[in-house]
Amino acid sequence: MQEFTYDALPARIVFGRGAARSRLAAEVERLGATRLLLVASDRDAERVRALVAPLRERVAATFTAVREHVPVATAEAARALATSVDADAVLAVGGGSTTGAAKAVALTHRIPVVAVPTTYSGSEVTAVWGLTDAGRKTTGTDPAVLPRVVVYDPELTASLPRELAVASGFNALAHGVEAFWAPRRNPVSTAVAEEGIAAIGAGLRGDDPADLLRGAWLTASAFAVAGAGLHHKLCHVLGGTYDLPHARTHAVVLPHVLAFNAPGAPDAVARVARALGVTDAVRGLRALADATGVPRGLRELGLAEDRIEEAAALTEPAVPDDNPVPVGGGALRRLVRAAWGGEDT
Repeated sequence: MQEFTYDALPARIVFGRGAARSRLAAEVERLGATRLLLVASDRDAERVRALVAPLRERVAATFTAVREHVPVATAEAARALATSVDADAVLAVGGGSTTGAAKAVALTHRIPVVAVPTTYSGSEVTAVWGLTDAGRKTTGTDPAVLPRVVVYDPELTASLPRELAVASGFNALAHGVEAFWAPRRNPVSTAVAEEGIAAIGAGLRGDDPADLLRGAWLTASAFAVAGAGLHHKLCHVLGGTYDLPHARTHAVVLPHVLAFNAPGAPDAVARVARALGVTDAVRGLRALADATGVPRGLRELGLAEDRIEEAAALTEPAVPDDNPVPVGGGALRRLVRAAWGGEDT
């Protein structure tokens, strides 16, 4: 019998086409927030203006200096702005970097976050925060950063460029795959992860934003309670230390981590295969990546070959002790080299 502890994370989920237009204002009013700090990228300026128009009297300030991996300087600037306007809530409209900046404010100011995702990052349903300082990414968990309300609207992700949608979708897949072997895995997270992987697989094949968004919500929900394992520990190093693009890094690395852990995780492999509708999980995931245009190796993302050993050395101490396959004795270095070169899994 598997022994486990399951912590259900409190959040209000609003899901539907057009939900950002028709229900966001009511959700903010429901919270009683009157001095919002709006966090959104300049790239989404026109769309964000339209979405928040019904809330214009409640928006006290707007922060747009969003950056991947949330540098400490970005977090401090957002926090200073929140303090200057005495913000009582944060409204994040955007992808994972936007949500990350909002979480940085919530971490210190202890005010609620309302998240409106425009990618499949999944950060909006986790209590995980991350900050990067001097090339090192630090992560932690705190209930204060878990968004109080999430408004999922497939209309907002339908316009994602195909390449970005695929990368973000594979990032979401990684949440589900990781949940099968993560330290706090449990029957609930495992079931939710498998359902989410199935939805993402269907969404990637059919280019369906509703399936992708539903799957991203489910896999991130599983990841949120199961925790981070080898895949995320490695990707945090690759992103925080070498500034590799977040979603594309996850997309490139995932097939290699699944292949690496497969010998020690037969149940995870079987579940991934079943969810994707294939007989061989590793080959099936690799085929899906190739069919959707995921880059084969980290070298295509700009990682220099002479960084392979350093990346492995920085990652190894953070990998959970119960990873399905030991990472010592040069094994992790071989994994990073395979992911760098894009070798067949």
